[in-house]
Amino acid sequence: MHFPSSDSPGLRRLLGAAVGALLAGCAATAPDAGGGASASSTSPAPASPTAAAASDAPIQLAGSGARPPGRVSSGGGAAGPGASIAGESRTFSTQLASYTSVGYDKLPGWVQDDFSGTWPAFLTSCQVMNRRGDEWRKICERARGVDGRNNAAIRNFFEAEFSAYQIRDDDRRPDGVVTGYFEPEITGSRTYAPPFIYPVYGQPQDMLFLDARKIPAGATSVPARVQGNQVVPQAGLSTRDMGAPGLYVLELSDITRDTLDRKVRLRVEGRRLLPYYTRQEIEARGAPNARVLAFVDNAMALYEMQIQGSGRVKLKDGEVIRLSYAEQNGQPFRPTLATNAKGTSATPVRTRGGAVELVLDDDDDDDSAGVNTGAVRVRGFTLARPNVMGAVAVPGQRPSGAPGGSGIQDPSYVFFKEAQPGAGGPVGAFGVPLEPGRSIAVDPRATPLGYPVFISTREPVSNKPMQRLTVAQDTGGAIRGAVRADYFFGNGTQAATQARRMKERGQLWVLLPRGQAVAAATTSGVRTRGGAAGAGLPQCLVQEEGLCVDD
Repeated sequence: MHFPSSDSPGLRRLLGAAVGALLAGCAATAPDAGGGASASSTSPAPASPTAAAASDAPIQLAGSGARPPGRVSSGGGAAGPGASIAGESRTFSTQLASYTSVGYDKLPGWVQDDFSGTWPAFLTSCQVMNRRGDEWRKICERARGVDGRNNAAIRNFFEAEFSAYQIRDDDRRPDGVVTGYFEPEITGSRTYAPPFIYPVYGQPQDMLFLDARKIPAGATSVPARVQGNQVVPQAGLSTRDMGAPGLYVLELSDITRDTLDRKVRLRVEGRRLLPYYTRQEIEARGAPNARVLAFVDNAMALYEMQIQGSGRVKLKDGEVIRLSYAEQNGQPFRPTLATNAKGTSATPVRTRGGAVELVLDDDDDDDSAGVNTGAVRVRGFTLARPNVMGAVAVPGQRPSGAPGGSGIQDPSYVFFKEAQPGAGGPVGAFGVPLEPGRSIAVDPRATPLGYPVFISTREPVSNKPMQRLTVAQDTGGAIRGAVRADYFFGNGTQAATQARRMKERGQLWVLLPRGQAVAAATTSGVRTRGGAAGAGLPQCLVQEEGLCVDD
């Protein structure tokens, strides 16, 4: 009979489970006041036979990767009041989601996964994460010592460094929606000539940004100055002071404040600061302050590429222009959805504030049934094609007819930047190339970018289980909701077919570094397990400027 050596991972897991069970049995458990459990409770998770997941108690074993959970924030500083601690807190909540600690043995398909497929995506994320505090820097340093070809070693690394938390929505439901996306390719040209009449714009130079957290409460308009591309409201002044040089009137009635990054996109019109142009306004007037990266021949294909967030434009000479997301006009995502034979929307959705969230069909039927074959399936939404796709205004060009517009009614508009050739997959919102089959797009309020996420769903068409560790590396205006993931299939015809057909039930588990402070409440208030969202709950699981920040 073979016995494991004293430094083997198997023995360490066995010892960890035994010590965790012993300490858990000796610990006294205080009853919850009123019968409810605090969302920041520090009771350990149930013992599990798997590595560091065997216990969330702070146990240190010589030679193992497990460490006592330190109370650090996502940025490496001390945890603030109201913070929950990953690996200690049994459960906690945000406005959008609730999180419950689970052992790795409870993750369906965890042991069977090929972790070497996820390892390159995780190491790529480390290029960004190791700059986000001492805790992540140390994790990424230890990752460099792991054999990327050894599946067991990679699994042991994740189990030792991270605690798994199942994500549920604000109604405590574990099931959500998993869709797919890909990198589309469109035929195009560097120059304007029919049929290539639809411009692919870069980020406009006249776009200004305002930190929504600096907007005075209750005001309809305030004086502001423009410093570079930043708008700064002026405290202590009123619109009666507008005679002062350099002052503008910031109109607040029509702006969208509840963006994830808390940035408002603005433009100057005379002495007023207004929301940046809508899609319809851009198509009617052009974007003279934006560089045109290419021209394409299909407005709907360009719109799909804007929803996908990246794409390729193939020129006649064979050259391929790779495009990645640069900016958005700040207008809400409002797609025109196709209707089915019953005359109702083919894609069940719900609206929360300025965001549209995808909802699973109750009967699990394909939402394209009975829909006009001209409809386009993209990221789980079935979009209606415009009845007429007319010309749009292009600065310096004279279209053959009046620019009637593309017919696309969605006010949101995405601007691109040209990616370097040979950079691997398309660059997602996290700023790193996406890995086909292992990168996902998420709602960064519920699932922070850069973090490992275990996903359990089904493959499109075949309905075979698809259970694997992925990395959250992208997001998008169409990706909203707590239990929501968009699976990146890559590029090419097969990837496009799989992505268009992907709309399945799924469950998600986010892996949080042990000891990290998360879901820190920004205001006072009691948070209870399964309690309704309130003012005391944070919006973001992990705050990060540019991705998700609380007021």
